Amino acid sequence: MNALPRRVLREWPGSSLKLAVVASLVHFCLGSASQAHETKVEPASAENRVIETLNSNATAFERGDLDALNRLWVNDETVVVFENGHANHGWVDYRDHHLVPEMAEMKNVRYKLADLHPHVEGEMAWATFTYTISADVGERHVEGGGVGTAVLEKIGTEWRIVHWHTSSPRRPPANGGAEKKP
Repeated sequence: MNALPRRVLREWPGSSLKLAVVASLVHFCLGSASQAHETKVEPASAENRVIETLNSNATAFERGDLDALNRLWVNDETVVVFENGHANHGWVDYRDHHLVPEMAEMKNVRYKLADLHPHVEGEMAWATFTYTISADVGERHVEGGGVGTAVLEKIGTEWRIVHWHTSSPRRPPANGGAEKKP
């Protein structure tokens, strides 16, 4: 631990006190340096866990994995889904009258979320995002995209989706946007 040569320590007046001070400083500096090099593994932030949940939802939808979707959503009547002007109230309504029929008719699904912006306040979180989707439906290949908002609730240690609202861009009117004049 002699960071300074003994000659320097001997030549200082009151060297025993100075030795204690120098030893303390060296110990402090070495301790701080070793702590600075430690790798701290931080638990996933709440925001990252929300993003993981939303991306897991998109992956489960792509795969048609209803069991995974059941684990990612709150499974009660508090669930509300708005999608392009249609509403589902409650998990059973959304699952049975929206998800299951939609997943049954879509093949080769690609569903991706991007530009995710989560916000967490206690046990509630919300996120905005953009999405793209493509699939084969019958003999047709369809592609689309839009924007969305999700609301999640923390239940135990897991974030679960309780509200989902997506919309796609408005389609131009059939008349090319020209208004009819009376």
